[in-house]
Amino acid sequence: MCKGVAKPFLKWAGGKGQLLNSFSTMFPDELANGQIKTYIEPFVGGGAVLFYVLQNYPIEKAYINDINKELINCYRCLKADVQEVIKQLAKLEKEYLSSEDRTQYFYLVRNRYNEIHLNGHYDFEKCADFIFLNRTCFNGLYRVNRDGRFNVPHGRYKNPLICDQDNLILCAKLLQKVEISFGSYEQVLDKADKNTLVYFDPPYRPLIENNSFVSYDKSGFDDNDQIKLADNYKLLNNKGCLLMLSNSDPKNTNKADNFFDDLYRNFNIDRVFAKRMINCQASKRGDITEIVVRNYKRRK
Repeated sequence: MCKGVAKPFLKWAGGKGQLLNSFSTMFPDELANGQIKTYIEPFVGGGAVLFYVLQNYPIEKAYINDINKELINCYRCLKADVQEVIKQLAKLEKEYLSSEDRTQYFYLVRNRYNEIHLNGHYDFEKCADFIFLNRTCFNGLYRVNRDGRFNVPHGRYKNPLICDQDNLILCAKLLQKVEISFGSYEQVLDKADKNTLVYFDPPYRPLIENNSFVSYDKSGFDDNDQIKLADNYKLLNNKGCLLMLSNSDPKNTNKADNFFDDLYRNFNIDRVFAKRMINCQASKRGDITEIVVRNYKRRK
């Protein structure tokens, strides 16, 4: 048995680990007192909020979803057989760290990863390769080209932790109460009722027009998708679900941009500070605000 706190097993652009302290004061009181039985995260990403909620609140059932098939394969493999994931990942770690040419080894794994096509619910080799690449690529990014091929270069870390066995086991244990799906976020919304908290963390609206430094998925997520998401938010609000949503704050770069303020004008909007980690220019990385939209009052 492993003791400790489960944390995301992947580095993830836009991950919410740094915002958990802020979020903990924003979650509804019903979550702490046990009224909320179900947690839903339609855009799970790296899972920082998922693992925090599962470890700190009495959730009975959770549903997670993502459009990134390879990411969802990792969650499913961890839940199904974490020891197999550890076995394959430990082998990759040993070979990589002992390799005379780590860069060459990285690209051999990346090429293999791009040739593996997911046909079922589980592919442990692709899962292990995914985690390996995430731990050894540049900045831990996940980026694909127009053909859907992972194309992030080698990160050249001195001594990366690739197989964090204890944390993988802790994550797998938490995932036993989680139903995991791949595809459109809308497919899990029918699971929500008045005893549900739904946390939306969609692909963020770019702060700079045509900014494509990170392409999370080849399908994209534009303003029309953001508007459709807001429509779904309002439908769930009418059902009595408790809702929380994160997104970028356009006012960081354009004070007159009221896109989200108008879209969610009937709900509570807070702005929280986060470090902007993903930018091709180091001088432009720093504290910026992000929005948090809730359909309930913030606790006193």
